[in-house]
Amino acid sequence: PSLEGRMRAQTELAIGDADLILFVVDAKAGLTPVDESFAKLVRRAGKPVVLVANKSEGKDAQAGYIDSWRLGLGEPCPISAEHGQGLNDLREAIIEALGEDRAFGEGEYAPVDELPSEGISVSDEDDEDVPAYDDTKPMRVAIVGRPNAGKSTLINTLIGEDRLLTGPEAGITRDSISVDWEWRDRKIKLFDTAGLRKKARVQEKLEKLSVA
Repeated sequence: PSLEGRMRAQTELAIGDADLILFVVDAKAGLTPVDESFAKLVRRAGKPVVLVANKSEGKDAQAGYIDSWRLGLGEPCPISAEHGQGLNDLREAIIEALGEDRAFGEGEYAPVDELPSEGISVSDEDDEDVPAYDDTKPMRVAIVGRPNAGKSTLINTLIGEDRLLTGPEAGITRDSISVDWEWRDRKIKLFDTAGLRKKARVQEKLEKLSVA
């Protein structure tokens, strides 16, 4: 299969394994057909999802933020991973999407009063069909979105380390990468996934050879 096909396959695997999906879009660039393609994958998965509108630090991102509502994934949570803005709102949206029992370790409690951003579950299944959650295992979170939406930057900001290579070039992440993270004694495994690219956008020689 082509590189694009392998990227899509490993992203689908990461979504299938995840307890929560953070769907990252680039608010400055606005939505593209690739974003809409990813949104279909996420909606079909029936997993709790938080829509993250990254690069929302400027006024020019407002149109992209508003446009992201049409993905059907609930209210977007505006953040700037590069500048560390909006992460408290993202935290609250994640807690809302998962519920406090799953988001926190045993015995912990975090009051949630007013949430500016809400995560939603797009599952069509009844609650009784959802298997019991095992809080002894790491929570698995898949970070998905098109190339250069800021997925790797978001993970680096969350864990406080430059663990993943980032830069202005699209397509730096070529495979699914897992990062172990512990937050308030809660073990979490973050999966950074490769973005989808159209064949016409493949210009760099190494990627052309990979596709071939």
